[in-house]
Amino acid sequence: MIFLSILILIVAKALPFFNNNISSISFTRISAIIFLYSGILSINSLYIQSIGSGIGIYSGLFHITQISQLIEFFILFIGCLILIGWPLIQTQGSKQIISYSTDYSLIVLFSSLGSSLLISSSDLVSMYLSIELQSFGLYILATLYRESESSTSAGLKYFLLGGLSSCLILLGAGLIYAYTGLTNFESIYSLISVSEINYIIQGLSLGLILIIVGFLFKISAAPLHNWSPDVYDDTPTIVTIWLTIMPKISILILLLELHTQIGFIGGLNSLTINTNGYAEILNSINLISTNNSGLQIIYNISLVSPLNVLSGENSIYLLKNILLISSLLSLIIGTVVGLAQTRIKRLLAYSTISHIGFILLALAINTEQSIDSLIFYIIQYTLTNLNIFLIILALSYIINQSIINKEKLNNQIKKLQTNSKMITDIRYISEFKGQFFSNPLISISLTICLFSMAGIPPLIGFFSKQFVLYSAVQSGYNFIALVAIIVSVISASYYLKIIRVLHTESLESHDGVTESKNSLLLENTNKESLNKYENSGILLTNFHSFLISTLTLSILFFILKPSLILNSTQLLSLSLFNF
Repeated sequence: MIFLSILILIVAKALPFFNNNISSISFTRISAIIFLYSGILSINSLYIQSIGSGIGIYSGLFHITQISQLIEFFILFIGCLILIGWPLIQTQGSKQIISYSTDYSLIVLFSSLGSSLLISSSDLVSMYLSIELQSFGLYILATLYRESESSTSAGLKYFLLGGLSSCLILLGAGLIYAYTGLTNFESIYSLISVSEINYIIQGLSLGLILIIVGFLFKISAAPLHNWSPDVYDDTPTIVTIWLTIMPKISILILLLELHTQIGFIGGLNSLTINTNGYAEILNSINLISTNNSGLQIIYNISLVSPLNVLSGENSIYLLKNILLISSLLSLIIGTVVGLAQTRIKRLLAYSTISHIGFILLALAINTEQSIDSLIFYIIQYTLTNLNIFLIILALSYIINQSIINKEKLNNQIKKLQTNSKMITDIRYISEFKGQFFSNPLISISLTICLFSMAGIPPLIGFFSKQFVLYSAVQSGYNFIALVAIIVSVISASYYLKIIRVLHTESLESHDGVTESKNSLLLENTNKESLNKYENSGILLTNFHSFLISTLTLSILFFILKPSLILNSTQLLSLSLFNF
C-alpha cells in the first residue's frame, strides 16, 4: 500500500496540473491518510488464519507474523500522528518552503516503508536493503533546510557515520554467508542448533556480532553515540522527531527477534567448557531408586552433549556481554554527560541514550518478563518522546510569532524579508524562561512529560522503568539494576532544570508600560505592509494542540486504565518468546 502510494504521489508531483493545484499541506495530509489506511490494512491482516505460524512472501525474503503486523501498525500510526500535526505554513512567493514540505512527506513515506520492511525481514539481503531504505530517507530529512549551514552539516555527518554502521552490517552479513552459504534467518537458526563444526559457528558468531554492533551504532547506543547529539541539535525539530523515534522502533524489534532466536549464545546458564575447548550443555535428570531400607534416594545425573559453539570460555557470552556493556555505558554516559548540557535537543539526545540503556538491559536479559518490559518501554518512550518534541515544536511556533510581531513593531520589515524563509527552532533551555506564565497549559503538559521521562510515579514512565528493573533483579542482574536506579535519580536533575526554567518568571513580563506602548504602535503600523507577514506566520493547528493534550492525558492517567497496553505487551512477549 505504501509503495503504490509513493508511486502515485511521484506521478502527481511530476504532472504540472496536480503539482500546481495541490498545496504542500494537502500532500502532507494525503500522506497521513496513507499511513492511517496502511495501518488499518496491517490490523486487518491479523484475521488471516495462517498468519499465526507466519507467512513467507517474496521467496522467503520477508516473514509476516502477528507480531510484525502489530508493530507495523504502531509505526504507521505514530507516523500518521506526526504528519497530521504538521504545521500550516502559509507562504506567499516562497516556493522553496512549499517544495520542502512536499518532499518531506514523500521522503517520510520512503523511510517508513523501510521500517515496515525491516521488522518483517527474514533474510540478510532483505534486512540490509530495508535498513538502507530507511536510512537514506533520514539522511535527506536531516538536510531538510538546504539554506541552513547547520542542517547541511548535520545531514553530512549523519550520512558518513550512518554509512560506516551500514558497512559493519554488510560485513557481518558477508561473513555469515562466507562461512555458512546461507542468508535466510530460519536456515541460520537451524544451522546453529545442529552444527558441530567449530569454525563455522565461530565465523557465524563474528558476523552476528558485527551486525549487532552496526545496529547499536544506528540507535546511538553508547559507546557508539557520539554522532547523535550533534545531529539532533543541528537538524530541524520536525526531523529530530523522526530520528529519535521511527528508526529505533524497527531496529530494536529486529534486534529482539535476533537475540530471542539466537539467545543460546548468550542465554544459556548451563554451558561449560570441556578439555577440548568445546562448549557443552549440562542437562540434568533426577533418578529415584529405593535402597534396602525402603528409603528413596534421588540421583542427579548430568547428560553432556557437545555443541562446539565457540572455542574459549570468554566467547560464549560475548553477544549478551556486548548488550550489557552497551546498556551500562548508555545509562552512565547518557546521564552524566546530559547534566552539562545547555541546549535542549542535545540534552534530549543524551536522555534518549539513557533510555536506550534501559531497553538494552531488558533485551540482554532475554526472558519472557524482560521482553514484556522491553515492548512496554518502547511504547511509552515513543509516546512520551513524541509529545515532548511536539510541545517544543509548538512553543517554537509561538515564540517565533511573538518575535515576528516585535519586529513589526520596530518597523524592521526588510530584515524580516531576509529571514522569513527559515523556521527558528528552540535551541537553548533558557528560551523556555517564563513560558508557564504566557502558555500555562502547554508548559504543564511539558512538565508532565518530563516527570514521566524521569520516572516519577504514577506516570507511565515510572512503570516502564519498574518493569525493566524488576526483571533485571529477578534474573540476578543486581549490580546493573542498582546502577540504573542511581542514574534514574541523577537524570531527574536535568529534567528538573528544564522545569525550573519553564516556571521562572521572565523579566519582560514586568514591563507593563512597554507592552502598552507596543500595542499602540501596533495599531498605528501600516497594515498593508504587514499583511504579507501576518499570512506567512506559522500557525499551530487544532489537531496539533489536540494531539498534545491527548498524549499528555494518556501519560498522566495511564494508571487508571493500564490493562490495554499491558495485556498487549504480554501477548506479544509470549508469542515472540515461544515462537
